[in-house]
Amino acid sequence: MADVTHIFGGPWRLPDAVALEDQIRQAMASAGVTPPPTIALDGKLHRYQTGSKGQPGHDKPGWYVFFPDGVPAGMFGDWRTGASSTWRADIGRELTAPEIAGVSRRQAEARSARDAKAASAADSVELIWSQAGAASPDHPYLMRKGVGAHGLRITGDGRLMAPLFNTDGTLSSLQYIDAEGGKLYHPGGATGGKYWSVGLLEGDLIYIAEGFATAATIHEVTGKPCVVAYSASNLVPVTGAVATSHPAARLVIVADNDASGVGQRYGEQASARHGARLIVIPHLGDANDYRAAGHDLGALLNPSVDQWLIPADDFSAQPAPISWLVKGWLQDRALIMVHGPSGGGKTFLVLDWVLTMASGARQWNGRKGRPGPVVYLAGEGHQGLRGRVAAWKQHHGVASLSMWLSKGGCDLNTRDGLRRVSDAVRELPVTPSVIVVDTLHRFLNGDENKAQDAKTMLDACAELMDTFKAAVILVHHTGVSDEAQHRARGSSAWRGALDIEVSVIPGNEKGDPMQVVQRKSKDAELAEDITVELMSVPITGWLDEDGEQVTSAVVSLSERRANVKVHPKAGQYQQTFRRAWEHGGCVWRDSLPFVDRDALREVFLIDGISEKAVRNYLNPNAEHKPVSVLLQASYIAPTQGGWHIVQAEWVAQLRMVRSAPSAPERT
Repeated sequence: MADVTHIFGGPWRLPDAVALEDQIRQAMASAGVTPPPTIALDGKLHRYQTGSKGQPGHDKPGWYVFFPDGVPAGMFGDWRTGASSTWRADIGRELTAPEIAGVSRRQAEARSARDAKAASAADSVELIWSQAGAASPDHPYLMRKGVGAHGLRITGDGRLMAPLFNTDGTLSSLQYIDAEGGKLYHPGGATGGKYWSVGLLEGDLIYIAEGFATAATIHEVTGKPCVVAYSASNLVPVTGAVATSHPAARLVIVADNDASGVGQRYGEQASARHGARLIVIPHLGDANDYRAAGHDLGALLNPSVDQWLIPADDFSAQPAPISWLVKGWLQDRALIMVHGPSGGGKTFLVLDWVLTMASGARQWNGRKGRPGPVVYLAGEGHQGLRGRVAAWKQHHGVASLSMWLSKGGCDLNTRDGLRRVSDAVRELPVTPSVIVVDTLHRFLNGDENKAQDAKTMLDACAELMDTFKAAVILVHHTGVSDEAQHRARGSSAWRGALDIEVSVIPGNEKGDPMQVVQRKSKDAELAEDITVELMSVPITGWLDEDGEQVTSAVVSLSERRANVKVHPKAGQYQQTFRRAWEHGGCVWRDSLPFVDRDALREVFLIDGISEKAVRNYLNPNAEHKPVSVLLQASYIAPTQGGWHIVQAEWVAQLRMVRSAPSAPERT
């Protein structure tokens, strides 16, 4: 028989111990479990310390069971965090059916060994807890923290005991607290997702905190129950468990303010995932430290009604002018979208805005501006972006910028992606005034056409805006068809959430100026359209591989009129739309005139247009028909139930006619 082993890479041989150990350590690290100093493949349950907590030989939450025979396999985890995962050796090929069965059997045996150990620990802690006496409030630890015992028990050697319960009320483990505050868990007891409550878990408000002393302090100040999660990493599963068992209660997470930011990070995750309110202690430390320092913890946890609901007269007494980063175009702490066709110049415009800010300049093309740091999340085109920034700096004589760019994209609308961006921004020496997401598609996990996926991205942007008190600019594409060039691609949810929307419309011919149109400005009047063009800039010292000069482009205002085709009947169709607007009651939505679809249909019928023709007139894809013509001319934009009139001069005319600025909006 011919030797065919070379076709499959040769017969499989058991990897040496070092290679297997490397595989195991990598798998543990990927699962978030700290690997042990040494690893034994002997089919036995091994426990080990996973960090600095605890004392050698006592607190060992890490565990593993690995079998060496056949294809090496097993299981590992951490009782403190609740993490666990199966593992099998990578042998460089697909497993045979007998090998798969063997691996499954070994992993089941490892799981049984783990469960047996946890069950044994649960039996032990049940006995210890049941036989222990109640702790005295004069215990040194409680005296130092200034809290009562609240049901703690005490060991024979004087340590406090705090219980960790499963959701079904069975005891899972114990935490031992000595007089100095040192904490240890009972060996082998499962702690991930386990919790206890200081105060009865009832009522419409439940607090969740990390340690016992923190929870006891919150309960004593508020009179409300406070769940003890025991660690920052446990906040997420514990919040989920409490939310499931008490669906009608309002949950408030009180996160520690530690130097590493771990408490806040896990608090944010738990809040976002389970809809709980998050309070982060304003100063380093926990709620107990905050109270001990003389601060009013009650006011922090329970802001008075007067601070939240205020009289309208007081609200309107003080002027609150809009704060601008670029007057009329970039509003501070706002969600802004700039859209245009691929290659249409939208990134050049956005770069011109934010580079002006990052350079320290106080105006943009004659408009008042405000300097500020910039974070530019660049998901594509890094090579071209490099040249654009260099050309802009050279053209404007700028030596340095207060600006940082990402190396690539990420799924910003996932918790991991949002945390990656937030953590990176926190590490900067400054707080940004604006964060650019270019392009939205490169940072979106999901479908831009689905409202739910759009919502998760909008929520992520809102969190960035709230965390860093910054504006967020989304750079996005328009649709492919001619009628879609006036609006952003995807779900209508995008436009509804925006504070400012800007279209960049390229000219009809190469070299023609671009028209920049503000489609929406929620808190101010629409800015007048502007025309810009791209100026070629040779970048000093930049040569390509053939030794030829490298150039890029910068934006400059143009006095030339944008060459945007307007249908000869556009003016006539405008008059029809105006009649429909008046026929529908002169309604305004989002600070723009709104033309109801049914009102427009009725006006066409009044003019003697047949039902069949009216359907064609209302079709946005029907060439040379009213809706299509005005869409392509960027005079109107679609919205639910009809259209917004968005052309700035037309909007201004309707404002003067109807005195719209002083009239309430109707919906």
